[in-house]
Amino acid sequence: MERLGTGIGWRPEIADAVERMPGIDWVEVVAENVCPGHLPDSLLRLRERGVTVVPHGVSLGLGGADRPDPARLAALAERAEALGSPLVTEHIAFVRAGGPLTASPRLEAGHLLPVPRTRDALDVLCENVRIAQDALPVPLAVENIAALISWPGEEMTEGQFLYELAERTGVRLLIDVANLHTNHVNRGEDPAKALAELPLEAIAYVHVAGGFERDGVWHDSHAHPVPRPVLDVLTDLASRVSPPGVLLERDENFPEPAELERELAEIRGALEEGRRTRAAIRVASGSTASAPATARDSADSTSEPAAPSHHASAHEPARQRLALTQAALLSALVAGTPVPEGFDRVRLGVQARALAGKRADVVAKVAPELPVILGPAYRPTFLAYAQRHPMTGGYRRDALDFAERLLLDGRPQEARARRELREWWLDRSGSAPRPRSRMARARRVLLRR
Repeated sequence: MERLGTGIGWRPEIADAVERMPGIDWVEVVAENVCPGHLPDSLLRLRERGVTVVPHGVSLGLGGADRPDPARLAALAERAEALGSPLVTEHIAFVRAGGPLTASPRLEAGHLLPVPRTRDALDVLCENVRIAQDALPVPLAVENIAALISWPGEEMTEGQFLYELAERTGVRLLIDVANLHTNHVNRGEDPAKALAELPLEAIAYVHVAGGFERDGVWHDSHAHPVPRPVLDVLTDLASRVSPPGVLLERDENFPEPAELERELAEIRGALEEGRRTRAAIRVASGSTASAPATARDSADSTSEPAAPSHHASAHEPARQRLALTQAALLSALVAGTPVPEGFDRVRLGVQARALAGKRADVVAKVAPELPVILGPAYRPTFLAYAQRHPMTGGYRRDALDFAERLLLDGRPQEARARRELREWWLDRSGSAPRPRSRMARARRVLLRR
């Protein structure tokens, strides 16, 4: 695997600072936030300096019951080629559910949700990963995610699940040590046990990020400093293997550049501490191996990926079962339907509020005029809207639907704000669709006001 070195997540808010930071070997960009034909000047300058850029996808939903959308795969491939990337990455998660497999409305989570660690889910995930690998021009690595909730009836640990995924598909792993810490706090899972079960040779790179704890629940915010327990997990990983790359993630609440540089220095220090431990283990054992043995026999870990044991159609019953369970869970989270049997109701409430809050935050980013027009009322108004209106499309569509709903309800009450919102909605809703569409009906109503 190509050595990447030390990197940081590139975000527009810190683009200038990233360009000036010493010791940045590579950056990662959210794939959906860049346009291949109009790459930001900052990224172009970094590339000209030889800084590697890796696109990190968030919308494929490889852990979902549906096969990956060819258009989304093509878009990810296009970004990899435009950026000259050595690999692309995505998540082991589902982000939407419903649709033809369940004969129910399609729902969007707006964020990453965990897949059950079951044989059904693994079979579906492996097939989805193979489809993605075939469609992408460079290798794929997939990331373990943070979870607020646990699925009932799981059949494998996280380490076992990731090992089998890598063994069956040859996919690389993006190990997020902050997510291992999150799952330790929220699900009682031991990060050391997960690391011991991983196929260490499959690691493409490592994510490090901060978060916060509230009422006994760890929130992987990417908006807070990296805490010591996360650095300790990184040191443990580095004591077992030298990761090809390590990257600091920060998505919001950006500190001064000096603070980010301090966090990068702490990450390098944690890696060095792990390297010294690894060297001491080699000396003590008289071995030249670069890391302790994993939970599986080393001969197995270096073998070629196993060929699919079944024709794709053999997984259709598994897809159907997974589709039904994921749709029931997502509907409970975003549409207020009953909590599926076996789930912790309190934790599902925490997850539902987190999804709604994330949705409000992202809509405010893609449509920054809405918080300006609505003022302090934006967030409570949007959260009330979200309780009754699940997201069924992307965030830009969500912003338009939110504004439309307010206007049809005669809100906001203040005339000037209502006029500004009406003008914003009319300007962005595009040319009138066919008369029978809901958008056309709403447009006619609003044009008469």
